[in-house]
Amino acid sequence: MATKAKSEKTVKLNFVPKQVVKRLLAVLPDRAVDVLTRRYGLGKDTGRMTLEAIGQIYDITRERVRQIENYALGAIRKSESYEKESKAIDELERLINAMGVVVPEEFFLDEVAKDKSTQNYIHFLLVLGHPFTRFKEDEHFTHRWHIDADVARGVEEALKNLYASLPDEELLSEPELMTRFLSHLKELADQYRDEEILKRWLSLSKKIAKSPLGDWGRVESTAVSPRGIRDYAYLVILRHGSPLHFTEVAKQISKLFDRRAHTATAHNELIKDQRFVLVGRGLYALSEWGYMQGVVKDVIVEILKQHGPLTKEEIIDRVLKERYVKGNTIAVNLQDPMFKRTKDGKYALA
Repeated sequence: MATKAKSEKTVKLNFVPKQVVKRLLAVLPDRAVDVLTRRYGLGKDTGRMTLEAIGQIYDITRERVRQIENYALGAIRKSESYEKESKAIDELERLINAMGVVVPEEFFLDEVAKDKSTQNYIHFLLVLGHPFTRFKEDEHFTHRWHIDADVARGVEEALKNLYASLPDEELLSEPELMTRFLSHLKELADQYRDEEILKRWLSLSKKIAKSPLGDWGRVESTAVSPRGIRDYAYLVILRHGSPLHFTEVAKQISKLFDRRAHTATAHNELIKDQRFVLVGRGLYALSEWGYMQGVVKDVIVEILKQHGPLTKEEIIDRVLKERYVKGNTIAVNLQDPMFKRTKDGKYALA
């Protein structure tokens, strides 16, 4: 599956997350501090422990650990320290608002800190803070945080409708996808036309993704998530925009995707797949471009079925739109018993 791009820069915060969290934890008894530290990776070990794992350490049930965790969070929120540290919560709220009100968790944490330890402290502040609500990962979306439930629901509904509107295997350019996305956002579209916000919202979806060549489509599409040589060949020919020789297809697969593609293997895969049509000596086009399947004789048969008797010149002209061959090759095929000449000199099916 295509991966979501991460931010290359970090937002500079006006507070030190570790120091803020340390002052907030100071209001709790030792065991509560230890449970939160282990649960949210706030110590030297940045791994977040499960309720069961913490329960085994203290020889208590996971439900009892959950009670201690909830008590500890509640106690902090009611403390004077929470009020004193409200500027840190307010700053995170402003950041999420500026990023579009609803943000992917992984993206947001990566945006505000690069090291895992600091990200854990910020994650803890999000869990603790009143303005923030977390939606867990599900079939359609990644883990995300929001500060406005109506906006979050509107964005998710728009993403689901956008996915439903996408063709199964076809790709859309980024501008085309953005235009379609905006049409589904309805009243939100006027307020959030910022390209970065729209891209951030798109990254919430687990169903829509960018292909290796930068176009967008359904994540299950082989064009978005190529699984073999024939899928990469499809992307190569699609990118080229016109028929391509199988030797060049193999070269481009290696060049664009850093995958070793033997010429013979590429040719065999192209022959087997109905997405490709042989239109000349070693030249392959995409079926979706409208090329007829079959050898030259098959193409002539289909043309005569569609248009009735035609002159040799008319047949050659039409076949050349389907195949990269010489006119003499087409004329030779017309000598096949499948075709007959009419009294007026035209060719028809025998």
